[in-house]
Amino acid sequence: MQTNKSPNLIVKLSFEFALKTIKYAAQLETQKKFIIANQLLRSGTSIGANIREAQNAQSKQDFIHKLKIAAKEADETEYWLLLCNASNYPDCHDMINDANILIKILSKIIATTKNSISDSKK
Repeated sequence: MQTNKSPNLIVKLSFEFALKTIKYAAQLETQKKFIIANQLLRSGTSIGANIREAQNAQSKQDFIHKLKIAAKEADETEYWLLLCNASNYPDCHDMINDANILIKILSKIIATTKNSISDSKK
């Protein structure tokens, strides 16, 4: 659980990913792919919002809960991007890779935090 306001890697990466998501969704909208653009925009920007919320968590359990929500949003975003990729929409391979990186980092942070809780109870 981070208590200071200095940006960390996951905060930075999720913010950059949200910006990429906004640009990609705008591309989809120009091709009249409004529904998928909206779904992608919602889930892709929600990742960073939940990570930011976790930075102000009231406990380690709250921190984990908020990061789990971010991880679910990242997984959903990956789904929409894979769907775009399979549908021959504008290229999104880099975004799929970025989503995978976010998922891996979030999983590691969640596991590490859970372990620190377990260790402190021993």
